[in-house]
Amino acid sequence: MTKIAIIEDDSVINQMYRMKFEADGFEVQVADNGKSGVAMAEKFQPDMILLDLQMPEMTGDEALAKIRATDWGKQTPVIILTNLGAEESPKSLKSLGIHSYIVKAELTPSQVVTRVKEALNLN
Repeated sequence: MTKIAIIEDDSVINQMYRMKFEADGFEVQVADNGKSGVAMAEKFQPDMILLDLQMPEMTGDEALAKIRATDWGKQTPVIILTNLGAEESPKSLKSLGIHSYIVKAELTPSQVVTRVKEALNLN
């Protein structure tokens, strides 16, 4: 089963995405801040990470830097899922190797699932 980690501080949003991905046959774990997200992802070792940028305790770009510093996380595809426009995002994202950048308000959860399936060649 394909594993997805969702690191998002808004519990309504992370549960909405969790339900949508589980309905589509994914195994899902969620975390509500960057710090717990890094720990969860390290244990879970997902096939893909959906990562918000603006979170308490540790921002998304800081969490991504920690994930990229681990052996398991060097190549794990990460999709930034945020309400920040790309021009407002931290410049460090480019050097941290993200797969893609999604503004939450622009896509439905079904469209996000489709993007993840495409990224993982599951279509």
